[in-house]
Amino acid sequence: MSAFVGKYSDELIKTAKYLATPGKGILASDESTGTIGKRLSSINLENVEPNRQALRELLFTTPGVSAYLSGVILFEETLYQKTLGGTPFVDVLSAAGIVPGIKVDKGTVEIVGTNGETVTQGHDSLGARCAKYYEAGARFAKWRAVLKIGPAGEPSELAVKQNAEGLARYAAVCQENGLVPIVEPEILTDGAHDIKACAAATERVIAAVYKSLNDHKVLLEGTLLKPNMVTPGSDSPKARASHNIFLYNLVVGAEVVAEYTVAALRRTVPPAVPGVVFLSGGQSEEEATQNLNAMNKLEVLRPWSLSFSFGRALQQSTLKKWLGKKENVAAAQEAFLARCKANYEAGLGKYAGGAGDAAASESLYVKGYKY
Repeated sequence: MSAFVGKYSDELIKTAKYLATPGKGILASDESTGTIGKRLSSINLENVEPNRQALRELLFTTPGVSAYLSGVILFEETLYQKTLGGTPFVDVLSAAGIVPGIKVDKGTVEIVGTNGETVTQGHDSLGARCAKYYEAGARFAKWRAVLKIGPAGEPSELAVKQNAEGLARYAAVCQENGLVPIVEPEILTDGAHDIKACAAATERVIAAVYKSLNDHKVLLEGTLLKPNMVTPGSDSPKARASHNIFLYNLVVGAEVVAEYTVAALRRTVPPAVPGVVFLSGGQSEEEATQNLNAMNKLEVLRPWSLSFSFGRALQQSTLKKWLGKKENVAAAQEAFLARCKANYEAGLGKYAGGAGDAAASESLYVKGYKY
């Protein structure tokens, strides 16, 4: 079955390749109004539009950040916001060589007959919205599917099929309207499962996703994959200090995470896909960076670039430096730049460690996290 060929094919391939520039990654600043409210409340700021605008302007106008970012995912409100000086954020990003993207899903709903499993909604009017977002300057999109590992065999076959189908329908509609789809099947960290269980579920889900993408004639060269890293569950035993090969079920060191994650990708992701940009999934800033670095140091064939599309793992230290105060903007931008640089180096397998202060090592995991 041949891939879809439309009027945007060449542009899609070019954009996806650019987003997958080795080392460079994507800032996920697509938090919904409710989610960014959690970020702001952590520094005692009210969740109002001027505060949301101020945080995004701080991030997008950080001097030198374009050396490390190829794209930024925006929420719909942010796509149409401007700097205090009146310049649209889309123009600020584009002028710096950073591609603006847009979150297009509308959250999850429970699948009837399952043990709390979900499918993502937002297909209604998706084509019209994508056309509108393209006109506004967006050139790629994001859709998050959420799956979980559970005691009753989750993710169930029903959840896997419905989420794979949903991602493929989304991707096809995006490409028809000129947007590169980031395909995000996230397996949550929640649970007591070991790393092998996560690897098995990750392989099963990603394989199903690419089967559906193929069925829908999605042009893989014009897509990116945004998966979870393969890690043990949040409630599993942890023995971070040891790398004993006989203790794989306990060990969650970066080298082990890297081996399991890259193996899962090599078994499921076609070489036509230009790039894989990981979500951080509640890992600390430093942990996510170290894991990415270890993946890029593995001496195995990786036909796609491996980089980052982090939200919390790029912003936590920045928020704590900023605290909503104008006099702290420069220090906050310095912290943000340091985190972006660290992940850029990790995307090349050249991160030496030590970026950031103690905040970079704080866990960002939240059980049952809702976006």
